Amino acid sequence: MPINKNHEFEDLDGVKCSIVERNTAKERVGFMKSLLEYNGYEVIVVASSQPKVAPAPKPVAVVPASAPNGEASITQPESASSATTPLPAPVHPIPHATQTFTVGVTDVMFNAINAVFGRRLHTPDGHIVTLAYWEQKEALANDEVPYFENLK
Repeated sequence: MPINKNHEFEDLDGVKCSIVERNTAKERVGFMKSLLEYNGYEVIVVASSQPKVAPAPKPVAVVPASAPNGEASITQPESASSATTPLPAPVHPIPHATQTFTVGVTDVMFNAINAVFGRRLHTPDGHIVTLAYWEQKEALANDEVPYFENLK
């Protein structure tokens, strides 16, 4: 059980893993897997469960113009009056769900935040992984200038 959301554990393919990232795109999985394996971690990737779609709304009772005191009445199929026939519920299209993945490492002591800010991860070309490189905002890890220097 994690102490906080920054250090989560889960069984991935039957192996206890420390979760690196959830709901990750396929391109990011490739980046993270190659980087973590270069640093000596065994990476396990599984498909994330698809998000649940909200059910369609229920039809609303119709108030006919001839109802006393504005009370709603339930229309029966045999009374097919055009004034009391309820409209069908609008159909909401299901959004196209993209395939996402959960990335974990078998070392349960691994924490991505501590690894990046503790400067424990290295790129294949020998640089230290920075936050911008980890988030894929920069193509090269510029470890000569500390991250707090860029806050100006």
